[in-house]
Amino acid sequence: MALETASPKDDAQAPLPAGRLYWLRAGRLEVALAPDAGGRVAQMRYDGVDWLVGEQEGGAAAIGWGCYPMVPWAGRLRRGRFVFDGHRYALPTNFGGHAIHGVGFSRPWQVDSLGADSATLSLELPEDGYWPFGGRATQVIRMLADRLELRLAVQAGDQAMPATLGWHPWFRKPDQVMFSPSAMYPRDGEGIAVLPCIAPTPGPWDDCFISQAEVTLVSGDQRLQLRADTDHWVVYDGAAHATCVEPQTGPPDGFTLAPKRLEPGQTLELNLMIEYAKA
Repeated sequence: MALETASPKDDAQAPLPAGRLYWLRAGRLEVALAPDAGGRVAQMRYDGVDWLVGEQEGGAAAIGWGCYPMVPWAGRLRRGRFVFDGHRYALPTNFGGHAIHGVGFSRPWQVDSLGADSATLSLELPEDGYWPFGGRATQVIRMLADRLELRLAVQAGDQAMPATLGWHPWFRKPDQVMFSPSAMYPRDGEGIAVLPCIAPTPGPWDDCFISQAEVTLVSGDQRLQLRADTDHWVVYDGAAHATCVEPQTGPPDGFTLAPKRLEPGQTLELNLMIEYAKA
């Protein structure tokens, strides 16, 4: 059975205002949450220095600022098409003829709990042309002195579903990015990741790397270290004003390249720790 949808396109490059901000604080670290703007972290500020591209700096495009969750898929799905349980699906395309970054980054999330240094957000996934499976996504944001912990999870509803999760932070252009991947997914003429993996090539990148447990960014006298419980990282450094370092549970076009199946009620999660220090 094929799902062909005539739903209007949800343009990933359309403006998305931040809306109301909720500030969390711990030690020298401050974090602004924007639940109405895709449940994203609008800003990470350490010792007075902003690390993320803000709404206006990113041109206000939905995919161009802050740090937002990618759920229930991360990166591009080729032409929005995939096969699951023998059925062919076609999701609306929203970026260069492909379906990008899931449905969570442009929808308002509910604030389930809010404290001085922590918050929990949730989103009921649609069961329509944008995403036919339903399910529920949650985020837990927790701050300690000099450290931000992010947990993203998706739980299948009453039917099985494919899933890939990711975080998409837009960091203001750092002075240095340090990581040592062992392999990468090459991209084809459509800019989509394909197999087999190859040895890493020189940048600039808009690529998915594997077997890299952590990534370190240095900017001025500050150092930021990202650690996640995944071996897939997308690095985009083609913009003059920003670098994106995106931990994901699988590669772009993951429903085809590395399908992950969730049974009804089953949960997939991704944990990211961001630790700040003086360089």
